[in-house]
Amino acid sequence: MGFFITFEGIEGCGKSTQLELLKAHLESKGRAVLSVREPGGTLLGERVRSVLLNGTEEGIDPWAQLVARVIRPALAEGKVVLCDRFFDSTLAYQGFGRGLDAGKIEGLNALATGGLVPDLTFLVDCAEDVGLKRAWARINASAGAREDRFEKEELAFHRRVREGFLAIAGAAPRVKVIDGSREIS
Repeated sequence: MGFFITFEGIEGCGKSTQLELLKAHLESKGRAVLSVREPGGTLLGERVRSVLLNGTEEGIDPWAQLVARVIRPALAEGKVVLCDRFFDSTLAYQGFGRGLDAGKIEGLNALATGGLVPDLTFLVDCAEDVGLKRAWARINASAGAREDRFEKEELAFHRRVREGFLAIAGAAPRVKVIDGSREIS
């Protein structure tokens, strides 16, 4: 059986960078590694991601396919699966950030993931202003579509999301908080 590791954190915290660094390290040790992102990871998931993050006004309500079609098969093959965001982000952003019912979100998460829980989660933590500054620099340097829906939210929203992630970490032993405030050296 494989090992499932997720990376969580606010916008610009460095989770994607840390995921790529861990992937390179594990592969250098001969481990088979699959990296995915949520939303995303499948053709439909990438389309959904585009709709979600480009700020279109279209309403969508998809069920996650990433777990059934990508993650579970890779774990069954004995791979290490690294995931850039998973259900903790849904709870932090929608529950803590937007004030939606946490119990309902957790129930939907369990349904959408078929009960899959990461073996380990790294919460890459940094101050909201640091993360947003990095996120806007990345967006402004990108030639692609502007994935800036969350960055446009008020600072108080990002503060609530960060507090949500820290609350999740305090309640779930699988979550390890790492310092994301430093620059890559």
